[in-house]
Amino acid sequence: PQWLCVMLSNNMGHRLMGQGAMIPRKLKPFLCRMLSGYKPKNDVQDSYKILELEEGCSLDDVRDSYRNLAKKYHPDSSSGLADSKAFIRVEAAYRVVLNDLAAKQKSDPGEEEEDQFKSKSLQHRHYLSFEGVGIGTPSQREKQYMQFRVDRATEQVLEYRQQRLESLCAGSDLSRAKDVRQSKKVKITQAVERLVEDLIQESMAKGDFDNLSGKGKPLQKFSHSPHIDPMTHNLNRILIDNGYQPEWILLQKEIRETIERLRKSIVASRRKLGEPMTLSEQKQWGRICEQFAEDIRKLNKRVDNFNLVVPILSRQMVHFSMDKEILRARKTYEAVVEKVSDSDMKENEGEKGK
Repeated sequence: PQWLCVMLSNNMGHRLMGQGAMIPRKLKPFLCRMLSGYKPKNDVQDSYKILELEEGCSLDDVRDSYRNLAKKYHPDSSSGLADSKAFIRVEAAYRVVLNDLAAKQKSDPGEEEEDQFKSKSLQHRHYLSFEGVGIGTPSQREKQYMQFRVDRATEQVLEYRQQRLESLCAGSDLSRAKDVRQSKKVKITQAVERLVEDLIQESMAKGDFDNLSGKGKPLQKFSHSPHIDPMTHNLNRILIDNGYQPEWILLQKEIRETIERLRKSIVASRRKLGEPMTLSEQKQWGRICEQFAEDIRKLNKRVDNFNLVVPILSRQMVHFSMDKEILRARKTYEAVVEKVSDSDMKENEGEKGK
């Protein structure tokens, strides 16, 4: 019989034949056909008819037909022809037709296109972005990539500074240049320590450490706190004694002095115009406010630079608001005018009393 030929062409069929005593005789044809993927030709033709298609159609035509019939016969659809049994037949026919198209495509030796029935995902997709850096979810890999870029930029800056230092030291004293080159051979892991070492060696090459006070004398020890590193304490003390101030402290002082000067300037300009202001004085006041807004904008840029270099998060500053500063100047001006008027009234009352 036909099912026996199919069974013999399959290894599983050979196993079933070898164990024929264990399988009922009626179930042998069904099991062999199921395991071998055999589909009678009549079933395939009937499946094409159920899907209202002809043999030789494309995969897109099969999917479109199945989609339209599913909308028509699905029990959950609002169609008047909804029928669960008809939908089951359509679904079974759809699977049979897909298997038939897949078998035809595999049997064609000249077919070199991608398999349309299996979704193939690109391997190593996570190496196609972020330069192949990082592991984990996309957000985690993005953070790792940003840190990688920061480290790479730091190394490039340090290499540039090293090349620049070597070029400057080429024409200086040979002994100092030799010390600098030897210091570059020391491998320092931390980027901050490497930067500090570069600055120290650059200052040594320039001769900034030649005429220091107390040269050749031992450093004075301290006994204030045993928990502080003696070297760090002595370095800080030397910097303070020589008038060193960090950049962020100087910027903070400059910002405070600038805002105080601008506040006093706009109050003084308002007092010069008097009260009430004429039309020309109002125009002049408008120009003064525009110049004040430009000064505030420049000051806010300094605030941004300060926030980038300040080492303590709680010491960061917020931008100055032009509207708030104008309102503050107006209140200060009104308080000054009221104070002046009160003093004038007291003087007049004193004169009347005399």
